[in-house]
Amino acid sequence: MVKADKYFEGIGRRKTAIARVRLTPGKGDMMVNGKEAKAYFPVSRFFEAACAPLRKLKMQGDFSVSAKVSGGGPAAQAGAVRHGLARALVIMNPELKVQLRGLGFMTRDSRMVERKKYGLKKARRAPQWQKR
Repeated sequence: MVKADKYFEGIGRRKTAIARVRLTPGKGDMMVNGKEAKAYFPVSRFFEAACAPLRKLKMQGDFSVSAKVSGGGPAAQAGAVRHGLARALVIMNPELKVQLRGLGFMTRDSRMVERKKYGLKKARRAPQWQKR
């Protein structure tokens, strides 16, 4: 199948978080920024989101995952890891792309915080209007 020393890399993004995910054949352990993924994402829904591509494809024990994440909060970082992991799986096996796209893992979530405009208090919030 794949040489033991070879890895597959995918870049994932969500909001302002960027994740570089490396996929290697291994025991199934997952490291994020040098920590176990369960310790890095203590909230279970974030951990589940980060592992989702492997779990849905039933490949969880086949590969070791190493991710470097920066920027954003925990939810955005989990989404970025998920996106990067899906991209790495497609580089490893292009036939998985259809399946992963159907599950929604190949789509980059482009929602970002809208910038603040001049003359306004926030992105859309105008100063309070005074009649007199």
